[in-house]
Amino acid sequence: MRKTLLLFVLLCMVTTGCGKKATDGSGEVSSADESSSEDTVKIGILHSLSGTMAISETSLRDVVLMAVEEINSSGGVLGKQIEPVAVDPASDWDLFAEKAKDLINSDKVSVTFGCWTSVSRKSVLPVFEEYNSLLFYPVQYEGEEQSLNVFYTGATPNQQLIPAAEYLMSEDGGNCKKFYLLGTDYVFPRTANKVLKAFLKSTGVADEDIIEEYTPFHHQDYQTIVGKIKAFAAGGDACILSTINGDSNVPFYKEFANQGLTSSDCPIMAFSVAEDELRAMDVPPLVGHLAAWNYFQSLDLAENAKFVANFKAYCEKESLPGGNSRVTDDPIEAAYFGVYVWKAAVEKAGSFDVDKVRAAVYGLEFDAPGGPKKMHDSNQHTHKPVYIGEILANGQFQIVYQTDDLVVPDSYSSYLHTDGNVPAPTGGP
Repeated sequence: MRKTLLLFVLLCMVTTGCGKKATDGSGEVSSADESSSEDTVKIGILHSLSGTMAISETSLRDVVLMAVEEINSSGGVLGKQIEPVAVDPASDWDLFAEKAKDLINSDKVSVTFGCWTSVSRKSVLPVFEEYNSLLFYPVQYEGEEQSLNVFYTGATPNQQLIPAAEYLMSEDGGNCKKFYLLGTDYVFPRTANKVLKAFLKSTGVADEDIIEEYTPFHHQDYQTIVGKIKAFAAGGDACILSTINGDSNVPFYKEFANQGLTSSDCPIMAFSVAEDELRAMDVPPLVGHLAAWNYFQSLDLAENAKFVANFKAYCEKESLPGGNSRVTDDPIEAAYFGVYVWKAAVEKAGSFDVDKVRAAVYGLEFDAPGGPKKMHDSNQHTHKPVYIGEILANGQFQIVYQTDDLVVPDSYSSYLHTDGNVPAPTGGP
């Protein structure tokens, strides 16, 4: 009987991780310390490598792996080598949640870098909050969220959407007075356009001068929509604020050019098209159209030149598609420096423990390829500059506007929360 009891106790210690953090009740250990062996620490990479979002997300996987290689070659993190675990959720929003749970509970990762669309982020958010794990999310988004389990290294609306609209309304931007809000039908475009409409109306733009329209993911036929845009822009003073995501951008811009429209007739201001997406497009007809980001490859900085060269060399060395012709862009930079922010926070905390790392991220100042940046003191987001770029024939952007300083991120838009009341953060320990 005593032998049976002893065997039972030993079995319980093996299966439940006795002496580590408590489980969630299902026997799955939620402690990030489980990701760390004597010599390695695991991190998750959760980006679509197939499906409609592969056009954008594959490069984020690539640059995270490059950052891991750099860090490992310089000694790792707290003396441990990083072991990346990359999975493909295949542009399937439900699969994102399943893969996130596997990374946390089966692979025991210390942190995850991933997602692009807000619907994928919303899908995994309950998973990261349930198991108190960390996600670094590298893409501009609609705001209206603040989770203690996510660090947002992309832009909030006041760091992208609002400055872009203000530019188009300015003399330099063409004094636009009519706005066609065109997006993919999911949470980011709909919420982004809710913010944009509130802003435009606050400046006196009439309802009849704002049109809002959405298409599904992977939509290919834009003939009718571009025809409506052409009629809308016939009187001048019109522009498009585009939140089209993924490979639908290719047929949209193509149809725009096919119908004889140019940036002079009706400029497109894109929030999800950058250098990486332009690689898949016929660029010359797009010259003059605009994009608003917090980084461009064309930034004339020594550290940026090094980053661009290193990324090209890495892609060539690893025989990745495009090789030395690859480009960098805003989400690529944000994914890259996110790994270094996590590394700096781990070293500051002296631990891989999620709660200690979270606390160490707040207020952290760091150098990124696009220049110095800072993590917000409390709201999980990133202080960033704002740039507006004009598409050039070579697929790069000429910067036509930039802020003087870093812009403080608002996790909740003041145009939607005019009384100043915003929800409390979710998640956490």
